[in-house]
Amino acid sequence: SVALSPIESARTYYYRAYCVNNLMSYYGETKDFSFTWDTGVDYEQLKEREALQIRQWLSDNQIDVITLSDFLSDTVTSNAETGPDITRNEYVLFDASGVYMQIIRRGEGRIIGDDEMWRMNARYVERYIGSGDTLTMNLYQQDPDVFYVKRTGNNYAASFISGIMASVYGISVPSSWTIMIPYIKPGYLNGSSSAKVRLIVPHSQGTQVAAKSVYPTLYEIIITTQK
Repeated sequence: SVALSPIESARTYYYRAYCVNNLMSYYGETKDFSFTWDTGVDYEQLKEREALQIRQWLSDNQIDVITLSDFLSDTVTSNAETGPDITRNEYVLFDASGVYMQIIRRGEGRIIGDDEMWRMNARYVERYIGSGDTLTMNLYQQDPDVFYVKRTGNNYAASFISGIMASVYGISVPSSWTIMIPYIKPGYLNGSSSAKVRLIVPHSQGTQVAAKSVYPTLYEIIITTQK
């Protein structure tokens, strides 16, 4: 079979998801319209390509990688937008997952508490790191993407309710998105300051399409809450 590029994979999935939504509306009930495709490329080769793409992205964008222990000392990642050192472009690396995170602003609300469930609103852009092309986004949609997050101890479970991500990829929130939750304090919609985060995400921490096609993504996400 012919291998699909990450952009083709996402666009194919988006188109099929669009068709599925219309079919479901037509039938007036939930049906199983699931589908898969075979890239026909060796998995180890795809992982090597992904690792190279991430390293190239870090180099091209002059990203300063800091350790988790350094980050936890002040939970700050310097960046050109909010500083404090506007000459640096810092991301913290979570070694266990391979996710890189940059907090542009934490927000002016509070951190989600244990055993709480919050309704989150997200404006985001999803890009393919291999080329920088946009895969999906909702910056110009009338409504933000909406998802619920439940904290139990140090574990965070999340599911989409509505929006582009839910339509294209299903209700499962990428695990990379939950990595940021312990460190942000999103304000209320149309109220106090939102949180803004950038994530560099390997396939294993991304959407089901990224996981299947083995490609890395960059997310820029603006979060508010309707708790």
